[in-house]
Amino acid sequence: MKIWILLLSLLLLKCNTDITKDFRLSVVEKSKKFKPDDTLKFNIVNKKNHPIDSVVYHLDGIKISDVEPLNNKSLGIYGLKASVYLSGKKLVYKEKVTIVSPSKPKLYTYTILNEYPHDKTAYTQGLEFYRDTLFESTGIRGKSSLRKVNFKTGEVFKKIALDKVYFGEGISILNDKLYQLTWQGDMGFQYHPDQLKMERSFAYKESKEGWGLCNDGQRLYKSDGTHQIWILDPQTQKENGKIQVMTYKNALKKINELEWVDGKIYANTYQYKKEVGVIIDPQSGAVEGVIDFSGLKSKVEQVTNLDVLNGIAYHPKRKTFFITGKNWSKLFEVKILPKE
Repeated sequence: MKIWILLLSLLLLKCNTDITKDFRLSVVEKSKKFKPDDTLKFNIVNKKNHPIDSVVYHLDGIKISDVEPLNNKSLGIYGLKASVYLSGKKLVYKEKVTIVSPSKPKLYTYTILNEYPHDKTAYTQGLEFYRDTLFESTGIRGKSSLRKVNFKTGEVFKKIALDKVYFGEGISILNDKLYQLTWQGDMGFQYHPDQLKMERSFAYKESKEGWGLCNDGQRLYKSDGTHQIWILDPQTQKENGKIQVMTYKNALKKINELEWVDGKIYANTYQYKKEVGVIIDPQSGAVEGVIDFSGLKSKVEQVTNLDVLNGIAYHPKRKTFFITGKNWSKLFEVKILPKE
């Protein structure tokens, strides 16, 4: 009797054996990093030669074969999934694959044209010119504001405070409407730019945070602290797409303040050791340029709460860039030049 119980126990154990570890999704390129002209190759490794009924592969939800050309894919991080069917079971295996920029970015530097006074108590989060007036958004809960500034004198001639629960972030002006983001408040605001009168609010959807904002004359582009820039309908603020920002090595995270200039997105990144800006191709997401802004921070008053470079605005008539930072005492007018 004991022998039968033992045999039955062994049989039940065998029937309930977890075979998930007997399979593995293997990407041929070990680094799992590809360029747009590469071909993605992968397979299921069947360690114990279990009889398989079928295997179905998906890349970000789209069914593919085990040899997939990437020339029709945008840059970014993709989820690769293999569904293995056998003996009435379905086993799922996942990997991440990355399509990076095909080339290294060009390097740029700057020359200072002018230095202007800037409110050193302003924790700058957004900066944009509109009708020759500099609009600025500042952060810190309880201190966040939206203001109109005389860029030559630093005079703040109109300012409104945000509710103390909100941390002000990026701004952009499109079709005579000013849009302002908040950081973790899951909320943005629309204003009339002349009076800074709030007209409505809007909630975020897929993007969880608000960082930087710019526009191409038709659509808004919103960063959220990740490597993604979301494309928004200005009428509804609905996220209709996204750009994944990629260098020739990796995804570029912590993209912050944004500015649209001549078909490219200029951005600064947050909390990097170096004071840099990047030039992004909005069609592909590739980082095409890196701007070395080192040296600017050392030229401002070294107050105790001095923080990172953050604030990039383009003056379309002067064809120059204006750069500042969080609690910086100066606003710099610069020209960006190729680095020799």
